[in-house]
Amino acid sequence: MDISLYTIILLCSFAFLAGWVDAIAGGGGLIQTPASLIILPQFPVAAVIGTLKIPAFTGTSMAVIQYLKKVRIHWKDMGWMCVIAFLSAFGGSELLSVVGNRWMKPIILVVLIGVAFFTYSQKKWGQQTKNDSENQPSKLTKLLICCILGFYDGFIGPGAGSFLVMAFITFLGMDFLRAGAHAKVINLCTNLGSILLFVLKGSILWSVAIPMSVSNGLGGFLGAKMALAKGNQFIRKLFLFVILLTLIRFGYDVFSPYFSIQK
Repeated sequence: MDISLYTIILLCSFAFLAGWVDAIAGGGGLIQTPASLIILPQFPVAAVIGTLKIPAFTGTSMAVIQYLKKVRIHWKDMGWMCVIAFLSAFGGSELLSVVGNRWMKPIILVVLIGVAFFTYSQKKWGQQTKNDSENQPSKLTKLLICCILGFYDGFIGPGAGSFLVMAFITFLGMDFLRAGAHAKVINLCTNLGSILLFVLKGSILWSVAIPMSVSNGLGGFLGAKMALAKGNQFIRKLFLFVILLTLIRFGYDVFSPYFSIQK
């Protein structure tokens, strides 16, 4: 099925914006996913979602490269955490190909309301890294973060980067900048897990995935450089904006069927 040059350019524009936002605060899928589903209605949803994992991986890769230049990564822990996240995302994408995920959205909507309120009210949250060696998070905590959010990214997707940032701040005691860097490494592995599943199922539209990957990668590169230059306060503000955007997205998904029934 042919795709026009205009459509490719439009998709690449959204991919660039998604890469930029995702590199700073996570949640780039909130821009890229709904836009692509609207622009490519002639393709199966699974094919579109699978295709978008390719530019998401590229954009995250570019962001990781930039973060590695300035932020120290705890590779001793991140190695096994990446493996767990990869396997969890693969399992989530496999389940997505079998069942729908709509029933989880009301639950996520409630969680997002709490996240938005907490982030707005706690001005100092995520502004510095805790150095208390006596209160280091357990391996079980790290395992649960990777299992739950890895599965979430493979099964649902949008907002996964933001949830990873929040988890690293809340449970691992990092500031926004360090949390963003570590979240990007994990997110890279969740994307890779989903990509493997969708490639095996033949669900990738390569004519769309490749140009979008270039655009998303450029956005990720520039977004990470801006995050490193602007620091925690800037990341916090954009993080809150992305959480609110996620809230609106899931709120629409949850309540729109009821309005349709009334009409």
